[in-house]
Amino acid sequence: MLGKHSKKITCGCWSTQNLLALGSDDNTLSISNHEGDTVRQATLRGEPAEMCFSTMKTDERSAQGENTVSLCVDKKILMLYIVNDPENRIELTFQRHYGNIVSYRWYGDGYILIGFSHGYFVVISTHIREIGQELYQAHNHKDSLNSVAISPALNKAASCGDNSIKIHELSELKYISNVVRLDDETKGLDQLSWTDDGQLLAVSTQKGTLHVFLTKLPILGDSFGTRLAYLTSLLEVTVSNQVEGEAPVAIEVEVEPNFIAIGPYHVAVGMNNRAWFYALVDQEPGYNKLKDIEYLGTIASMCLNADYAAALFEGKVQLHMIEGKDQEEKKQMKLFPDDDRQGRILCHALTADFLYYGTDSGNVVCVLVEDWVTVSSYSHSVGVRKVFPDLNGARLVFIDDKNGGFLLSHANLPNFSPTITGLLWDNWHADRGVFVAYDDDKVYTYALHKTTIHGPRVVLVGNTPLLFSQKPLLLYNGELTCQTASGKTSEVALSTHSFLKHSTGTSTDSPPEIDKQLAQALMLKRFHEAWDLCKSSGSNADWTELGKACLIHMEVELAIQVYRMSGNVGMVLSLQGIQGIEDMNLLAGHLAMFLGDYNLAQDLYLSSSCPIAALEMRRDLLNWDSALMLAKRLAEDQIPFISKEYAVHLEFIGDYVNALAHYEKGMTHNNKFQEHDEACQAGVARMSIRMGDIRRGAAQAIQHPSRVLKKECGAILESMKQFSEAAQLYEKGQYYDKAASVYIRCKNWAKVGELLQHVSSPKIHLQYAKAKEADGKYKEAARAYESAKDWDSLIRVLLDHLNNPEDAVRIVRETQSIEGAKMVARFFLLLNDYGSAIHFLVLSQCNDEAFQLAQQHGQMEVYADIIGSEATQEDYQSIALYFEGEKKHLQAGKFFQKCGQYSRALKHFLKCPSTEDNLAVEMAIETVGQAKDSSLTNQLIDYLMGESDGMPKDAKYLFRLYMALQQYREAARTAIIIAREEQCAGNYRNARDVLFSMYTELQAQKIKIPAEMATNLMILHSYLLVKIHVKRGDHLKGARMLIRVSNNISKFPAHVVPILTSAVIECHRAGLKNSAFSFAAMLMRPEYRNEIDPKYRKKIEAMVRRPDTSELEEETTPCPFCGFQLPQNELLCISCKNNLPYCIATGRHMLKEDWSVCPHCEFPALYSQFILLLETETVCPMCSETLSVKQVKKISDCTTYLQADELDQ
Repeated sequence: MLGKHSKKITCGCWSTQNLLALGSDDNTLSISNHEGDTVRQATLRGEPAEMCFSTMKTDERSAQGENTVSLCVDKKILMLYIVNDPENRIELTFQRHYGNIVSYRWYGDGYILIGFSHGYFVVISTHIREIGQELYQAHNHKDSLNSVAISPALNKAASCGDNSIKIHELSELKYISNVVRLDDETKGLDQLSWTDDGQLLAVSTQKGTLHVFLTKLPILGDSFGTRLAYLTSLLEVTVSNQVEGEAPVAIEVEVEPNFIAIGPYHVAVGMNNRAWFYALVDQEPGYNKLKDIEYLGTIASMCLNADYAAALFEGKVQLHMIEGKDQEEKKQMKLFPDDDRQGRILCHALTADFLYYGTDSGNVVCVLVEDWVTVSSYSHSVGVRKVFPDLNGARLVFIDDKNGGFLLSHANLPNFSPTITGLLWDNWHADRGVFVAYDDDKVYTYALHKTTIHGPRVVLVGNTPLLFSQKPLLLYNGELTCQTASGKTSEVALSTHSFLKHSTGTSTDSPPEIDKQLAQALMLKRFHEAWDLCKSSGSNADWTELGKACLIHMEVELAIQVYRMSGNVGMVLSLQGIQGIEDMNLLAGHLAMFLGDYNLAQDLYLSSSCPIAALEMRRDLLNWDSALMLAKRLAEDQIPFISKEYAVHLEFIGDYVNALAHYEKGMTHNNKFQEHDEACQAGVARMSIRMGDIRRGAAQAIQHPSRVLKKECGAILESMKQFSEAAQLYEKGQYYDKAASVYIRCKNWAKVGELLQHVSSPKIHLQYAKAKEADGKYKEAARAYESAKDWDSLIRVLLDHLNNPEDAVRIVRETQSIEGAKMVARFFLLLNDYGSAIHFLVLSQCNDEAFQLAQQHGQMEVYADIIGSEATQEDYQSIALYFEGEKKHLQAGKFFQKCGQYSRALKHFLKCPSTEDNLAVEMAIETVGQAKDSSLTNQLIDYLMGESDGMPKDAKYLFRLYMALQQYREAARTAIIIAREEQCAGNYRNARDVLFSMYTELQAQKIKIPAEMATNLMILHSYLLVKIHVKRGDHLKGARMLIRVSNNISKFPAHVVPILTSAVIECHRAGLKNSAFSFAAMLMRPEYRNEIDPKYRKKIEAMVRRPDTSELEEETTPCPFCGFQLPQNELLCISCKNNLPYCIATGRHMLKEDWSVCPHCEFPALYSQFILLLETETVCPMCSETLSVKQVKKISDCTTYLQADELDQ
């Protein structure tokens, strides 16, 4: 190297291609090879520093190796000197406020990280397209920056300055992962460097101190049950049990360990061939150091249980007591394997009772720790790399040299990733069959299904991603505890247990999410969580899935509950039927059958204690081939029955050849199974006919007792066009309709005639009738038409051929046949019987023809009577016009009224001659009532009043008119006038009846009743009561009524004297002498004296001459309104001034406590008196309706009747 530089060499570096680059104070750069020959020499613009070889980033991948020298020139410029292209050197200058370049480092794919003295931190790329651009820049330290360093192993960059160190992630430079402050370093920091593995970071200071930081811990940890031990610092191991809530214990260890092992009561740590044992105790600080042991070789791994430790070194496992005297320990120590020929041990594991180890020759050996004897050994085809027993040692998973995963004695694990490094069993008490396998990125959840209808199997439930550099230590109920590089633990919730968050009640998931959670819960056999999921938000499909899973896992009790919830009654009943079965294969067979896996069900049935179940299943499924094969093996006596069922099936699908063979095989020839044999014989008969052997088939069908068979064979023969044989079989089977129809097809009328009496089908009778009519045998034809209910043809034959109109008319009337009626009408027309012809034309709905006929032959009255209410408006109008032309006013009016032409109708009614007067006036009133036309009304009123012809008509017509027009007030006035006329004429009952009918009509229309009408009705009714009471011999009541009538004698002008005479006699009889005297005195007036009946004249004169004024005092009763005491017969209360309701039986005023009403007219009566009256009378004294004592009810609350009376007043 001599002579290349004139001044002091200040910096230099080697490249991987053995080139040496040197820089010196004379501002020159030289590049030499390893033999000292100069390759390149260059002059620089300032002093070189910080020289380094690297590779510039280019578009194409070059194999030139480190082709670039980078160096710092004059602390301001970063120069890139390309060895193979010395002319194109690159000089990069930076912003002045950054300060001087302190330090720089290459990293990644041609990136450079540069630190500046003013605390700036810049990243650039050396790619030719990006050169000169800053990719990232930060003011990392406030005052100064001393050094930068990069750790490719950790993918981190560090810078130091002021008195702090900042660590960045290279993948995301903005992210500062750590800041370390060194507050006691007042003079500032100096240089910074990482170890190659990135585990340590060293920083030197201006004071001359060296600080070394641990950046990441080796991930060492172990678990036993739910207890964990893991490295939290280079010389500290922490023991924790978060599941059981124990406080963590930190154990200070003497060396930085290579391995950690934990048991229920101990922790072991060690390196190389030495191990230190610590006992876990309850007293502070929570542990005791027991001892340290040296082994015969470097320890690869160690396991502990309660009493023993097992260390693996150099292909052997040493098993020894953890705590014991030295002599005992020597005794209680053993090396495995006993024999070197058994191969090298590659892995081991220790449970409470067993030691498991796997060898390179593929043996998995289980040793009982207590006796140190081999319990079992399993040979695998290749070496076994790792073994993982569960906590009890009952199940074991191992990984072989080909990275396959296997569950011991079961099968290989599905979808087992070759990158998997370890495995953990779930420590939760209920999830004993669940384990996870993990690699660097993912955790795979597996579940062992021990009892299913398919036998034991392992399923992959799903996977969960793992964060970078996390090692799983413990699995507990779907939560994975992992150890991190920082010496802490973190919890990872497995995505396969997402249904657990639902059970805490915090989730609101969408249906697809629920379906996914349900599927996971079922794969993990978490049926109760699945039940809760279905209950809270499950659809019918979800319940079905849960039910299927219960069946697969043979959870019969739970399945019953599930199917009960989803409403599947059939499945519940089926499951209850198999609930108590102890034979697992039989039970699994039934469940497989319910799930529709029939082949599996058959295999399970055949391996159970009841193989016949397989045969029953195949029969139920109609799998006859399989059923016959099983029957040959299991139950030969069943072959005939299966053959018969198979034959029925074959017949149905049209395979008649095989059906015949199986029907023949099905014959048992045993009287016990006669019905079965008959069914087979029937099958043989049917199949013989189908195969063309008609004689054999028909003969068998005739011999066979079954009618149905004859019908079936007849139908087959009929379809084959063998009509005579078919008809014979139908006849033998007594299917006469079928037989007759087939005989008709082969024109055998004689046979049809014989069978006709048994035939019910009208169609056959009709065919026969037509044939007989064609032959001219009309009587037989008529009988057959009648049986066929073809009435039109029957009528035609009766009229055309048999000349029997009486029967034809009878049939038309009975059947209302339109066509028949037309035929009869034509028949009568020919006989010139127009009335009958019209009648039958109307019956046949030929109204126009009937009308024309009536018109031609003057039979319109007949037509009008016949047409009745059936006709249309046009028909009525036609009739009315006809009668109008004939000047028949009453009939014209009647039909104009029917067709709604009221004014024309009225005109005709008023024109009627006086002989038809009454009927015409009534019809006119009805017409006006329907018309509701004021001009027509006035026209009729004028007529009734005699305005038009000077002859007033009876007032009753006017009354009826007002009623028809619903003009009730006018009707009432008219009624009073009519009643007055009747009264004057002495027709008192008629007068009373007119008033009564008007009274009830007004009441029904809720119209106030005129006082005059009410008074007149009361007086007339009192008069009519006299006769009833006198006839019954109750003279006092008769006398009281006669007093009331006599006081109003002016209303009875036609019978003044007789009424007063009766009053005198009845009053005298009843002891009312004073009243008798006063009426006798009235009779002595000159205008009445001569009219007195000579029988009574002397007595009455004597009464007047010698007056007796004694009088029986009238009883008093309370007013029903105010309770004031009044005479019984007084109808006006002097206290409350109310008109009092009166009793229709006695004429007295009503009493509240003795109230009843007539159920027909609802007039009141005193209950006690009404009952008394009805003992002799059978009608109501007011409305004359028939009445009995039973129909009258006493009314306890009469307020509604009293209110109605008050309203009327």
